[in-house]
Amino acid sequence: MRTKSMELKRQIYDYVNEWKRENGHSPTLSVLANYFKVSRTTIYRYLVEMTSENMGLIYDGKSIETRELNAENMCLSPALVVGSIPCGEAQEEEEYVEEYVNLPASLFGKGEFYILRASGDSMEDAGIAEGDMVVIRRQETADVGDIVVALDEDGRNTLKRFGGFDEKHRAILEYMNEAVYPDKIITVKYLTVQGVANHVIKQL
Repeated sequence: MRTKSMELKRQIYDYVNEWKRENGHSPTLSVLANYFKVSRTTIYRYLVEMTSENMGLIYDGKSIETRELNAENMCLSPALVVGSIPCGEAQEEEEYVEEYVNLPASLFGKGEFYILRASGDSMEDAGIAEGDMVVIRRQETADVGDIVVALDEDGRNTLKRFGGFDEKHRAILEYMNEAVYPDKIITVKYLTVQGVANHVIKQL
């Protein structure tokens, strides 16, 4: 087989990724052939050679996977961005949907998620700062040490680390900023867990 154009290989790779992001599946040979104005046979030979060269692209005769967009990370979990969550004293927050996003399962796992924008500085030692987007897995239980979205008996919510229960069987919600709030906690008699923090998305 004659050596193929490296520039065209890069263009094919980039176009496959672009197509998969927009359409959720890989392009056909006909789509690629029409876009690059070559024959289906030529595209087929390029894909076969790119696969054999371990360029991060795999063509199995039916679909095309790339390093960035393969079968695993094309599996998406929908999530709602539903406003802010106070990282301080529990407050009443009205939930509203800002937007819908899809989270790749290869990074975030599978499940039901929503995303909250952190407000306040009480969770900075846990890597959560003002304005960060916190990915929450929706669940009603938590283990000691989990970062939870907690709803107290007064219907107010907050983002804190769950510290277990004290001798009076009150739930302990711990601040995570020793420099500003040393050893500070909130205790609540009736605690409802609305989810557990899964990841933090932040700008650099």
